[in-house]
Amino acid sequence: MLQLAVGDSRLLVMITPPRMILTSLERMKYNRRPSSLAPLLACLVAAFSGCDQRPPSSPPRTVQATPVNTVLVEEQQVRRTSLQPATIAAYYQAEIHARATGYISEVKADIGDYVAKDAPLAIIAIPEIDSQRAVLLAKINRLQAMEKQTQAGVALADARVKSVEARLVEARSMMDQAAASLAAAEAELSRTQDLVQRQSLQNRMLDEARMKRDSETARKKAMDSSIDSAAAEVLVAKAQKEAAEADLVTAQAETSIAQKELEQLDVLIDFAIVKAPFAGFITQRNAEPGALVGNDANDSTSLFVISQIDTVRVQFHVPESDAPLVNQGDAVTLTLPSFSSQVPIQTTVTRVGHSLDPSTRLMLVECELLNPENKLLPGMFGQATVELSSEVAANMLPARAVRFSESGDAYVYTIGDDDAVSVIPVTTGLDDGSSIEIVSGLTKGQRVVDAHLKRFQDGQKVTILNR
Repeated sequence: MLQLAVGDSRLLVMITPPRMILTSLERMKYNRRPSSLAPLLACLVAAFSGCDQRPPSSPPRTVQATPVNTVLVEEQQVRRTSLQPATIAAYYQAEIHARATGYISEVKADIGDYVAKDAPLAIIAIPEIDSQRAVLLAKINRLQAMEKQTQAGVALADARVKSVEARLVEARSMMDQAAASLAAAEAELSRTQDLVQRQSLQNRMLDEARMKRDSETARKKAMDSSIDSAAAEVLVAKAQKEAAEADLVTAQAETSIAQKELEQLDVLIDFAIVKAPFAGFITQRNAEPGALVGNDANDSTSLFVISQIDTVRVQFHVPESDAPLVNQGDAVTLTLPSFSSQVPIQTTVTRVGHSLDPSTRLMLVECELLNPENKLLPGMFGQATVELSSEVAANMLPARAVRFSESGDAYVYTIGDDDAVSVIPVTTGLDDGSSIEIVSGLTKGQRVVDAHLKRFQDGQKVTILNR
C-alpha cells in the first residue's frame, strides 16, 4: 500500500510486489491465457516512479501584527468615593404599647392614617378606676366643706379675740378713771380733815369725804379685777384661734392629699387614652375592640406603630478602610430603583457613627432628606455614593481600556517592549463612568491596549499606532 499526496489531498494506492506479479504471470502462462506484459509493466514502472516524486511545498504564511491604539496608566489625584447599599428609614418610628390594663373600647386610627401629635388612637376601658375616681371626688367635696367650716371657726375665734381685747382696753380705761376718782376723793378727804380741825366744817362733812374715798377705792379694786378677767379672756380667745387655725391646716392638708390621689387616678385614666407621641402615619395596627391589654413590660406586642416621614433618614454602613475619611457634610449621591428614571438625589452626610460594629467592622452613616410628598418610604433600598473628604493618588485608566470577563473579573491587555500582548487581571476601584481606578495589577506608566473589538492572546504581536 502506498500513500500519495497531491496538494492537501492524500491517495492510498495498493501496490502488488514484483514477486507476486511474476507468480501471476506464471499462472497465466500455465493457464495458457494470452496477455500483453508490456503495458502492465509500463504502468507498474510509472507507478513506482511516481511514488518517489513529491509536489513542491507552499511558502509559510506570515501573520500580520494587529494595529492598536494604546493608553498609559496615569497617576491622578482623585477624591475617593465609597459605594454602599443604603436604606430609607423613618425620621422617628415608635411602637406604641398600652400603659394601662383594661379592655379596648374604641379604636380611633387605622393603617395609613395620618395623625397629629397627642391624637387619640384607642380608648381603654377601666371601670374600677372610674369608680375609685367617683368615691375620691366625694371625699374631696367633704374635705373641702370641712375646710370651709374650720375657716369659719378661725374667723370666729379671731373676732372673739378682738372682742375680749376691746373689753380689756375698756377695762383699763375705766381703771384709769377709777384711779383718778380715788385720787380726787383722797385729796378732798385730806382737805376736809384740815378744815374740820380748824372747825371750819362740821364733822359730818369729814365723814362724807371719807365715805367717798372708800367708795372710789372699792371701785378701783373692781376695775383691777375686770382688767384681769379681760386679759384672761384674751388669752383664751387667742388659744381658741390657734386651735381653729391648726384645724384649718389639717383640713387643707387632707384636701390636698385627696386631690393628689385624684391626680394619680387622672394619670391612670389618661393612660387609658392611647395617644400619638408625634405626628406621622400609622404603619401597623394590632389593636382590636374588646381585646384585653396591659402595661406588662414583658408583653412585646405593640398596639400601633407610627412613623414620621416628612423627613427621612438615609442609612448606610461604610467599611473600616473608609470610616476615618467620612465626615459630616461630605457629598452623597443616592440612587433608588424605585425612581430609576429620575435624577439621582444629592444630599450630604448628617451624622457619623464614630464607632464600628464589632461583628461587621462597619460604621453607620446617616443623611437627612426632606420628604414633603411622602414618596420616600421607610424600607426602600438604594445605593449611596459618598465622596470621602481627602484626595489620594490613584492609578487611573480610561474605562474603555478595561475589559470584563463573563464572570465579572476585570483584565487589561498590556504591551511589552517587544510589542507583545500580555493579558493581566486587575483589581478596580473608583469608577466615575469615564475613568476606572486600578487598585492592583498595574503600575504607573504601563502601556495598555485602548478600546478594541478584537480579543488578544498572551504573546500576540501588535503594531502601536500612537507610540
